[in-house]
Amino acid sequence: MKVSEISIGGWFQRTTLHLAEIYDFISEGTSPLALEQTELTRLRDSLDINEYSMEVGELETITFTTKDNVKVKIFEDGLITLRLLSPSSETKESIEKLTGYYENTLSPAISYIFSLGAPVPKELANIKTIYPYFVVAENASEPECLSLLEEFSQKLRFEIKKDGFEIYRGDKLFIINNKSEQLSSVERFIEEQVFMREFKGQLHRYLNLHRSIWEKIAEVKEKGEIRGGDVKEFYTKIESYSKTINLIDARIEQMDTYLSTRKSMVKDDESLKDFFEVLEFKHETLGNTLKYIKGIWKMTKNYVDSADKLFASIQAKSTESSVKNLTVITSMGVGATLIVLFSQKAPTFTLFGVGYFFALAFIGYSADKIMKMYAAHNSYKIKDVDTAKDL
Repeated sequence: MKVSEISIGGWFQRTTLHLAEIYDFISEGTSPLALEQTELTRLRDSLDINEYSMEVGELETITFTTKDNVKVKIFEDGLITLRLLSPSSETKESIEKLTGYYENTLSPAISYIFSLGAPVPKELANIKTIYPYFVVAENASEPECLSLLEEFSQKLRFEIKKDGFEIYRGDKLFIINNKSEQLSSVERFIEEQVFMREFKGQLHRYLNLHRSIWEKIAEVKEKGEIRGGDVKEFYTKIESYSKTINLIDARIEQMDTYLSTRKSMVKDDESLKDFFEVLEFKHETLGNTLKYIKGIWKMTKNYVDSADKLFASIQAKSTESSVKNLTVITSMGVGATLIVLFSQKAPTFTLFGVGYFFALAFIGYSADKIMKMYAAHNSYKIKDVDTAKDL
């Protein structure tokens, strides 16, 4: 089976401002930000760029090729695709080569350029993305395509057969069998597939994060009470959840714009008419899924805000109890001191006095410890409105 190219890609929200910063890096190895120039130079050199260009269309795009025949396209909306042209006869070896360049060379460079500013929430920063691999074959037979899926231990999920092309999809592998010399839109189709796959993947991660945060808070609330010693730690966690939610909320609100732009581009692109049925259906599905996630995220935000107020109130009660305990201990100390002063004509330095002082200090210290232990083990009722879980 003849394989003409292999592609992978990823997407994360960007704008034309970000693209300009990438172009500065690609063309000159510089950045307008306060980044280390030596590191910028090292990362730029590691890309092994042969030639590069900036293209202006519906979306501005940076394109560059490496000396190993890897063609990289970076779009202003954040889509990145990598194509290995004229791959070796060993498909697995070619995929590993392309993936290695993306993960070990290009991704660290892009991450460093955007290392300043609002951070990526830690719940998302370490997620290992499984890229869809797109293998473009030329006039292959159906048995050859199915055999390649088996080679990668992939089950056939669906197939599409048209006059000019066929698509065989496994879990992580797309085989696009080009059967027409007039079909020149394969690259554009792959770009849109990468965008849709990554768009859907982000929504799924947000859904899972909603579930995780909700369950962690609900687990404590459903107990009906919390020990004083655990209040501060849990309240700190809620503040962390709130920060994460605010960061992600901004990203979700941006996603409508990216989806509508891509949908408009597909409709206006005559070269994609052969693929339009598949792409239109996915755009509509993603739009509906985005609306659902927005609703879920709004509910999650309200739930966390409610928990924040609730446990802030409990922490205030716990703090108030500690202050009262401290007041009692201080009063005891002051009272004991006054008794000593009124029972003696003048203070004298004696062994008994020193012993008495340390005994009084020990009693005060012990009383403080006992009261703190009591406060830590004291339980506080959690009174909140019952909320049904999302189904």
